[in-house]
Formats: sequence, C-alpha cells, structure tokens
Amino acid sequence: TFTMMTRRHFGHLAGAATLGASLPLSSAQAAQGFHVPGEEERHEATFMQWPNSRRVYDDSYFLAQTQQTIADVANAISDFEPVVMLADRSHHADIRRLVSADVELWDVPTEDLWCRDSGAIMAKNSSGQRAVVGIQFNGWGRKQVHRNDARVAGIVAEALDLPYLDTGLKGEGGSTEQDGHGLLIAHESSWINANRNRGMSKAAITQALLEAYGADQIIWSPGVKGQDITDYHIDSLARFTGPGRVLANVPLYPDTSDPFHAAALETVATLKAAGLQVTTIYEPEQRRVQSWDFVASYANYYVCNGAVIAAEFGDRDMDAEAVRALRRAYPGRQVVTLNVDALGELGGGVHCATQQLIA
Repeated sequence: TFTMMTRRHFGHLAGAATLGASLPLSSAQAAQGFHVPGEEERHEATFMQWPNSRRVYDDSYFLAQTQQTIADVANAISDFEPVVMLADRSHHADIRRLVSADVELWDVPTEDLWCRDSGAIMAKNSSGQRAVVGIQFNGWGRKQVHRNDARVAGIVAEALDLPYLDTGLKGEGGSTEQDGHGLLIAHESSWINANRNRGMSKAAITQALLEAYGADQIIWSPGVKGQDITDYHIDSLARFTGPGRVLANVPLYPDTSDPFHAAALETVATLKAAGLQVTTIYEPEQRRVQSWDFVASYANYYVCNGAVIAAEFGDRDMDAEAVRALRRAYPGRQVVTLNVDALGELGGGVHCATQQLIA
C-alpha cells in the first residue's frame, strides 16, 4: 500500500494562492541533475484530483457523471499501481463508494480534476533524489476558479517531504511533452502568452522550461490561442512514446479553415522536419458525442506500470486501430480503454486527469 511519507468550460476568476517555502530553480540546482523522466518509467503511484466545485460545475447531473468517470479511471489504474485521490475530507465518504480499496484518499482540497495541469510535476536525479518542479497553475490564464487547485503541487511536495523547485513559470503540465532524454515539445500558445507569463520573452520561457525539465532542446509549434481554455495543450495532439518517437492524433479529413486542424497539421510537419519519427492515428468519426467542441483524442492516454489507459469513443474501426497503435508503441503493456466522454465534453482526456509519481 502506498502511504503518505510525512478544455473545458470557462469558470469564474480567482487569484492563485502563493506557495510557502520553496527553492528557486537556479543554475546551481539545475546542475544537480534533476530532470522530469518519461511517463513510461516506473511509477510509485498515480495522483488524481476530485472534481467538486459548483462554481465550475453548475449542472449537478453532469458533475455526478464526471465524478463517476474519474472514479472509473482511478479504478482502472489501480489494477496496475497505487492511486492517490486528492480531495477535501468532506468528499471522502462519497468517493469511497465509487472507488476500489486500492485507491487511497488524501485530504487535499481541490476544485477540479485536471491533475496533469495543477498537480505535482515530479523530477529526479541520478542519485534517485526526487523533487517537485514548481510551475504555478493559474487556471489556464485566470479562466477558471483555482483557489485550491493552485496549491495542490506545493501541498503534495510538503506531504512527500520533497523540495519544491520554483521555476518562476506560470502554466500547466499538459502544456509540455517530455521524452525524459533531453527533448521537449510544446505549443507556444500555452506558454508564450500574457495570460500565463506576461513580460517574459520566448527565449526566457524556453530557458526556464529547459531548466525545469532538465532538458537540452525544445521544439516549438505555434498552436492556437484563445479558442479553448487551455490555448491548445500539446498532450491532446502529440505524445512521446520513447526517445525520438511521437504518436500524433490527427483528423481523418482535415479542414484547414478549422484553427485546430490547421495547427495540428503544422505541428506534425514541424516534428517530422525536426527528425522525429512520427506515427499518426486518426480521430474517430462515428463517436457517441458529436458536438463540435468535443475532444476526441486517442493521444490523451496515460502510461502506468504495465498498462496504457486510453479512451474509446464508440467508433468500432477507429477505436480498434488506436488500440493496435498503442500496443505497437508500448509493447508488453496492456491497453485498457474506457468511455471517458465526460472528459471529452470538458475538453480533455485521461492524461489530463492524471499525474505520475516516478519511483
């Protein structure tokens, strides 16, 4: 048992909480060799967050549906590794009725479920020491209430008795993909944006991200500003499956007048031009939810110990092809697919709802 050691609807504005004691991520500390490993490395546990804020979810039926979906994801992951659900203690009794005994509950208040974005980004060094990379969540540029969510990473660092390395950046974990071997990919729209990092140049943000992730290079693509709450996170489009290898989820029939379609094609072309091996899979056509802003991303999966947890959308052919692609990309791992339509309606997926604690 793991035990404690010590796109979405626009919501209301809220100020980000200021974290307590933290260490600046200076060049000297970066020299200690901290880096954010690839997601496929062995995990000690998976963190998730409980959605509960009625300022975010004004429809009680949809909130219940979303909570059930988060419980389903947690239960699926808990078959392979420990899961820690972060939630205010007042919700624990309700959560316990929905999750397996293998899901541990911590008393950490949250508003929403996006642990990839507001959770603790874990780094380690060659000595096996771990730290939390301090990228301050601010509600995707102050678009949604985040009084509790902005504090999650710092609280988890304190609970695990790990240093919190302050990068000086505002942003989200889902905005950056890392291969764990020195390379990052990201959309400029989610980082070089006044709603996150006002007054910081592209060069300054680039340097801060490289230090934060312990990386040597970042491949930027423009992305899309202002069309969704995340300003087009990379993790719904392209994911590293290993050093130099990327799996990208693209539309079957691209509409170049659609800013997301155009940006997806541009990003894929940029990755190929940079010399990466890019495997493309196609978005589903015959899905259960047909609304225009529904995110139907097979790429928004989560890699845990022994498995890949991914979405199925009700398109028999495309769902099956996605499973085959994931099996090829992650040999030796089971591929478990779930109906996570509630997350797609919110603009995200399984990856957005999870955050790994690297062993």
